[in-house]
Formats: sequence, C-alpha cells, structure tokens
Amino acid sequence: MGYWLAALLSLLISTAVRAESLHLATGDDYAPFTGKALPGQGMLTQVVRAALADQGVAITLDWLPWNRGYLKAQRGQYDATFPYVRSAEREAEFLYSAPLYIAEQHVFSRAGDRIELDDLPRLHGKHLCYPLGWQPPLAVQALIEQGVLRRHSPLGLKECARLLLLQRDDLFISDRHLGESALRSTGAAANQFHRSTSAFRSNTLHFIVSRQHPRATELIERFDRGLAALKARGEYQRLIESYVE
Repeated sequence: MGYWLAALLSLLISTAVRAESLHLATGDDYAPFTGKALPGQGMLTQVVRAALADQGVAITLDWLPWNRGYLKAQRGQYDATFPYVRSAEREAEFLYSAPLYIAEQHVFSRAGDRIELDDLPRLHGKHLCYPLGWQPPLAVQALIEQGVLRRHSPLGLKECARLLLLQRDDLFISDRHLGESALRSTGAAANQFHRSTSAFRSNTLHFIVSRQHPRATELIERFDRGLAALKARGEYQRLIESYVE
C-alpha cells in the first residue's frame, strides 16, 4: 500500500511540474531577437523557451506594445518579460537574469578595403548589407536616411557574407559572433575579411521579473539554471548560430 501511495504522489508531483506554465510578454519588430513573423518568433524567444523548458516550465507569450508589456510586467500582471538592457531605473523595479545575449556589433569588410566605425560618415555611396527586418544601430540608420550608405537587405546574414566576398556589397554590420559564423559559411579564409577593431556600444539583454512578483527570486534562479544548462550542452550556441541562415 505504501509503495502505491508513494508512486501516486510521485506521479502527481511530476505531472504538476510538467503542467507548470509562465505567462510572459514581449514586443514585436525587434529583429533578430523577437518578432512574431521571425523563425521561432525570434532568436531570444527561442532561447527563453528552451531555458524554461529545461526546467520543466512551458510559456504562454503575449505580444504587446513594448511600453505596455513592460508596465504590465512591472505590476505583476505577467510573470516576466524580455529582452531588456540594464538601467538603474529598471533595476529598482526588476530582477535580472544572467545575460541572454551580449550584443556587440562590429563592421565587417574585406581585408583589402578595411572599414572602421570612424570611416562610416565618409563612405558616400558604399553598399551596406543588412538583413531584411533587422534594425541597424541608430547612427547607421541616420547615414542610410541621409543617403551616405545604400542599404541592401537580403533574407539572411550568410548572404551578406557571400556578397561581401563577391564584392557586390562593401560592408555588413553584425554582432561579432553572428558575423564571424556567417563569414565561415563562405568557405573563404578568415584573412580575406576584416572586423572593425571597435564596436558600437555593447549591451547585455536579459529576462526580467518584477520585484513585486511573489516568486521573483525563484523564477530568476530557475531561468538562470536552464540557461546555464543550454550553454553547457551546446544548445544555446546552436540556437544563436541558426540566425545566420
């Protein structure tokens, strides 16, 4: 009798764990990180799902205007939101996960025609490759609008790397790891390309939980355990690199 009771309790507990779900909010049009129309709804949406799934937690995800989703999460109407950079104002209201991603964007060019960040305002008529739907840094967007840079927007970063190699485009801008992975996909030697020595301002992006949430510390700790597990088995890097396709 004791054996069957223990087995039943174990089954009930495991079922409860499997059934656990968190209600999250995020915003649209933040490619490649989040977006309803993106593969897997965005690179970091996939990371968040996978990290929580590792901990036996499913999610339901609502897409809201950024400010509305943030305020609702702050008031505890959502269990968490993502992805957000650190700020003193936010840290007073939210607990932060370990970084989902460190975004450090560089300029990639050909080794024979090296381009640094300081060169960008003087590159009149140069062709910038930047994937469709991706949002360039504000300074670069201004140069596009002024007509200094001509933007070409293929579907993915691998195509930008290929067109750079073929001298069809002059540069692309990408996070360091995504850019280097795209260049490797061309099969060309690394010394044919140049990555700018300096980067646009880097930011870490995070999963955040309101300090008002009764389980805030627990949720952040579980999320961080799941994220660490993804990295340990290589799944995190596979998810990130899938976005060079």
